Amino acid sequence: MTTTNPQAPAGEAVPDSPYTVPLAPGVHAYIQPDGGWCLNNAGFVTGAGRTLLIDTAATERRALALREAVLASGAPLPTTVVNTHHHGDHTYGNCVFTPEATVIGHADCRRETIAAGLQLHLAWPTVDYGAVEVTPPTLTFTDALTLHVGDIEVRLLHPGVAHTVGDTIAWLPEQGIVFTGDLVFNGGTPFIMMGSLSGSLRALETLRALGAHTVVPGHGRVTDPGAYDAVESYLRFVEDLARTSHAAGLTPLEAARRADLGEFAALPESERLVANLHRAYVELDGLPLGTPLDLVTVLGDMMVMNGGRPVACHA
Repeated sequence: MTTTNPQAPAGEAVPDSPYTVPLAPGVHAYIQPDGGWCLNNAGFVTGAGRTLLIDTAATERRALALREAVLASGAPLPTTVVNTHHHGDHTYGNCVFTPEATVIGHADCRRETIAAGLQLHLAWPTVDYGAVEVTPPTLTFTDALTLHVGDIEVRLLHPGVAHTVGDTIAWLPEQGIVFTGDLVFNGGTPFIMMGSLSGSLRALETLRALGAHTVVPGHGRVTDPGAYDAVESYLRFVEDLARTSHAAGLTPLEAARRADLGEFAALPESERLVANLHRAYVELDGLPLGTPLDLVTVLGDMMVMNGGRPVACHA
């Protein structure tokens, strides 16, 4: 399936294989349909004979396809890789680009990448990941870091605890383009199990303040700032549901099973609601943002919400 408009509105045909989207001279997004579990986006910035890659992929095969897409655009292989957070779909492929490329990320992204290890192998042991090795950032920052790829300025910004504890926004101010990582899911259910509900809402305000006109989400099609409103609406729904359910003494699973998803019922990965409620409950209990959850319990609850079946990794 092909299309001449990868940013087409919902309902129009889009590719069913990974594809690149030219966004500005020297700037591309790399989109992996349909953006479900482990089908993340990446991007690359090229100038003065150098390439900066933003995120990689969940398997060796997919990371090699990303490598070929970079070369097919006429860009040289990356000398820098930026990870927007530590999840394996965004970091497993780092090893395909090192040691030639330096991996950059937030200090907590490095820490969590090391601590998580081969996290996707534990969650989905039957997937063929290939010869991947845990490859954390070797250059880290805490608040902000500015990179220059030729004439293109790339600002790396940490919005605080949000999707995870170590998120990074990649902002290209002159081009008006932002790579959000998983702070934004376009057409999928947001996922804050390892981060913060309140922090995710604050991160959306950080994104809005940048004034970008082109938004590359962590999953889903390239979009515009209207995606922030869609994510916020869902998070406000979770916030309200958590508050009333917590007060009523319901468990996150009980609350999720009773919930009327309404306008959000059509979003894929709806089982994430219970994980998001677990996160919201922790915050209502007054625990620090990003406090680790009992993953066995949360993943088990998501399986219940998925009809008793483990959620499927699409990598």
